[in-house]
Amino acid sequence: MDIVLIPGLWLDGSSWDDVIPSLQQAGHRTHPLTLPGMESKDANRSTITLRDHIDAVVAVIDSFDPADGDVVLVGHSGGGAIAHAAVDARPDRVARVVYVDSVPLGEGGVINDEFPAENGEMPLPDWSRFEEQDLVDLDDELRMRFRDRAIPAPAHVASDPQQLFDERRYDVPTTVISSEFPSAVIRELIEQGHPYVAELAKVRNVDYVDLPTGHWPQFTRPQELGRAIVASLDRPTS
Repeated sequence: MDIVLIPGLWLDGSSWDDVIPSLQQAGHRTHPLTLPGMESKDANRSTITLRDHIDAVVAVIDSFDPADGDVVLVGHSGGGAIAHAAVDARPDRVARVVYVDSVPLGEGGVINDEFPAENGEMPLPDWSRFEEQDLVDLDDELRMRFRDRAIPAPAHVASDPQQLFDERRYDVPTTVISSEFPSAVIRELIEQGHPYVAELAKVRNVDYVDLPTGHWPQFTRPQELGRAIVASLDRPTS
């Protein structure tokens, strides 16, 4: 399978480096994306929009020959919102979408407009701005490496409202890999009708994987994350 790896805010394609070996050893082709405006810390990202990031993922999907097999999208954090919109754009080309500590973002929702932005970009905030559960297993060395590699996110990507068009997106098999809190919490929120999971509640085929750690399992438990992604591809699709 072709596995397209979509990073969250502040990250480029190299953030998947420690996850990729598990996927390739299982025989899959990997495509870690560096999205527009995230090419370097010096790139001009002030006018990059959420739709620009979505279109970049759709262009990758379109570049694959359908005869070569299935396409799987993996989105971490805010990358999950981008993955969902790409599924909406190409529901007939995506065999499965995997949300890594993320859930599908519904119509009108935003990735995160709460962190400070300036001059059209949103730098990685101080660690004190995150919740304790975000930072589980992210020790001092990992925090230093993360901050060194972090690239300011385009402010529009974080704050532009999600736009969706094709309800066939609900037919695409979905896996949610839950790290910050157990998947049982997500199920409870669905039962309660919580708006955070309103879009996920409409997906017809969802399975859950618990990978307890913080918000960045690609750094704190990369091998386990890779194996969880591989295992998700063997799950029934109906």
